[in-house]
Amino acid sequence: MISNPQRSASAPTPVQPVRGKAGLVKRFRAVSSEINTATIAALDARHPWFTRLDADSRSWISMVARTGIDGFVTWLAGEHFDPESIFEVAPRLMARRISLRQTVDLVRTTTEVVEEQIGQLLPRNDRPALQLGILQYSREVAFAAAAIYARAAEARGAWDSRIEASVIDAVVRAETDESVLSRASTLGWDTESKVTVAIGGVRPDTNIDVLRRAAGKVGLDMLASPQGERLVCIFGGRSVTSPVETSHAIDKLHHFFAEGPVVIGPVVDSLAEASQSAREAASGYRAARAWPEGPTTLLSGDLLPERALSGDGHARRMLASEVYGALASNKELLETAVSFLDHGSSMEATARAMFVHPNTVRYRLKRITEITGYNPANSREAYILRMAITLGRLQNTRA
Repeated sequence: MISNPQRSASAPTPVQPVRGKAGLVKRFRAVSSEINTATIAALDARHPWFTRLDADSRSWISMVARTGIDGFVTWLAGEHFDPESIFEVAPRLMARRISLRQTVDLVRTTTEVVEEQIGQLLPRNDRPALQLGILQYSREVAFAAAAIYARAAEARGAWDSRIEASVIDAVVRAETDESVLSRASTLGWDTESKVTVAIGGVRPDTNIDVLRRAAGKVGLDMLASPQGERLVCIFGGRSVTSPVETSHAIDKLHHFFAEGPVVIGPVVDSLAEASQSAREAASGYRAARAWPEGPTTLLSGDLLPERALSGDGHARRMLASEVYGALASNKELLETAVSFLDHGSSMEATARAMFVHPNTVRYRLKRITEITGYNPANSREAYILRMAITLGRLQNTRA
């Protein structure tokens, strides 16, 4: 008979005259225990993943297989049957232990074994109707399994997104305790990986999963969450090495952020220390508007003057203590830096003012670059040095 397209999926297409269906169902029910035993034996023989499961998990899968075979009897009899009910006998935990692919293996193997057993245990006249029925039934069961896993994936994705957002929020608030590290671990994060935090504008169409896949292609692990108008990303993985190399890797993801700067905090040793990187990245992101001529992806250390002027005490201390402190430890280098900056970065004018040879000035400028990390001959870095000298002297005056 031709099936009716309006017929419910839970009710089978008649495959045999109604008068003979009761006998067909009765004969199949009589051999269902043997079919179930053969199914479990086939799972054990054909699928290594099944043999590696613990006893409880194997027991639950056996029950699912048994329920599926019993459900076929109910379905074949024309009674109402919901295919998803097959999987309700197993606890929800099973969805995490058994993948969708393994569930498909379970359905396929059960179907194949039932077909084989029909050919061996039931009369020849019963076989065409039963084989057609099991094909229709297995299709409905497969769709039911896919629907269950799809809902589980959506729920798990939403839950993971909430956990991810909570981890980001804790890092930004400098509240990274053991519970935060534990939550990050549930997302598969390596809590011992080197870490940096990047902050940029959030696009209205930003898709975090697409960004995560793109980050993976450049060797970056990522946790990310929008916070208002900004997108906060924690990066780890093999591409988080030196600040410059890490910046190059993150720059490849710039198009996922809104137009404007993406500021990267310093690289730290682990997620537990990520709040330091987040604080500096946030400070740099706020101050970046004062240097619109700068690169679109930049390190928070490149914005020390702007951060200091915007009220970042940490940036002022870095300039005054670290940069100026390195210069102040060598009186000749400090004097050369000040004179070079005062004379418009002219080597000859500096040499004349200090009564030294230009080569001496050249050598001292090289040493200044080595100990501070900033080159006085570069206009931008000269500005940073000038700011450091000013703040350092103010700090020493107050002391």
